[in-house]
Amino acid sequence: MHDFSSILSRFESISLEEMDSVKLMERTDTKYVFPITSLPEILEGMISQYRLLEINNVRVQRYESLYYDTKDFLLYRKHLVGKPDRYKIRFRRYIDSQGLTFLEVKHKNNKKTTSKKRSKMNDIESGMIDKATEFVIKHTPYQPEIFVPCIWVNYSRMTFVNKYSQERLTIDTNLNYLNAYDQSNASCSFPQMVIAEAKREKAASVSQFIRLVRNIGVREGSISKYCFGIYNLVNEVPKNNLKPKVRFVYKMAGLQFINK
Repeated sequence: MHDFSSILSRFESISLEEMDSVKLMERTDTKYVFPITSLPEILEGMISQYRLLEINNVRVQRYESLYYDTKDFLLYRKHLVGKPDRYKIRFRRYIDSQGLTFLEVKHKNNKKTTSKKRSKMNDIESGMIDKATEFVIKHTPYQPEIFVPCIWVNYSRMTFVNKYSQERLTIDTNLNYLNAYDQSNASCSFPQMVIAEAKREKAASVSQFIRLVRNIGVREGSISKYCFGIYNLVNEVPKNNLKPKVRFVYKMAGLQFINK
């Protein structure tokens, strides 16, 4: 595991309460993938323009997410063929925030705008009951009984807020997957990979982070962590449409592409 604590300690901190003004629940997302060996240079160039989220003296938070889909992976398939009106459903636990847990529904509309609704839960559920059932009915066009747990997506996250514009930036490392549906192909991990996402109100704005990644030759490349995990862990799903994106991600992360 890479340790960036000496660099991260030089960032001005921001609290969860202070981040309320940069929630960006309606936003435009831009994703980048690059090798973890490039991260120190990028972080160094961000220090003067970003504040770093700190919770209970912790600056790198651990996330656990359990994604739901149908048994035939309907949500994955809709993403795969580029349906403009698509959803993701997940439970997410914030380990370093006393296990704070939410059920979240993400919706991408035909204008390529992403919205997120969430409801606080007592714990991650292996099946949807009561409050979770009502939430899914309210915020999706689906009946909750069609969904089952499919895949765990776990990683470490650094969250930055731009001092000068409405931008929130997440940088994820230590990406790990665990198959919750079929134990025959149980897990995989990508410690060499960084997935960064700039969340902005205006897609046209270019931030310091975006300048830094462009300067080292990283191109924008959208990849869903969920779909990337399904591609790598689940055999009985279509993959051809996603293969060019996966190949691109492997290339940007400096990994050898595995044809599946």
